[in-house]
Amino acid sequence: MYLVLKKITDGLTKILQFLLIVAMTLLVFDVVWGVLTRYVGGEQASWTEELARFLLIWVALLGGAVAFETKSHLGVDYFVGKFEQSVRRNLQLLSHVVVLFFAISIFILGGGRVVYDALVLNQTTPALGWKMGYIYLVIPVAGCFMVLFTINNLLETLRLGCDEETEKVD
Repeated sequence: MYLVLKKITDGLTKILQFLLIVAMTLLVFDVVWGVLTRYVGGEQASWTEELARFLLIWVALLGGAVAFETKSHLGVDYFVGKFEQSVRRNLQLLSHVVVLFFAISIFILGGGRVVYDALVLNQTTPALGWKMGYIYLVIPVAGCFMVLFTINNLLETLRLGCDEETEKVD
């Protein structure tokens, strides 16, 4: 099961990384266009700042989800490294459970509620006229990726812990 989940998460990570590259490229072009229209045309295109803000939100949240899979997120490794292996493993398991709780309760449930409310209230963006619910959709989407990636990391921690115990017995 772990290997199947690992293949799925690896594939999703590659897709997300590609989408993040595209979003960052769009963000750069959008900001450059905004600067050009301000200095060449005398007035910035009204939609460029809004689009840049939304792209940055999507890049930050989806990039955070990718960071969970690639284990690139910030951690307090210095203090964890001071403990013996069994304690470190238990701290890793605890951190995975805390991340799962946070991702499910805040990102998926809370973010889903924000999306629902924004769509029901028919909130739209001022310059682009997009529905805000679609902008907020990144919150539960990133939460689903975080849950999937954290479950993968949790299984990996359990698997490695079992492998270490097996090696000690041999």
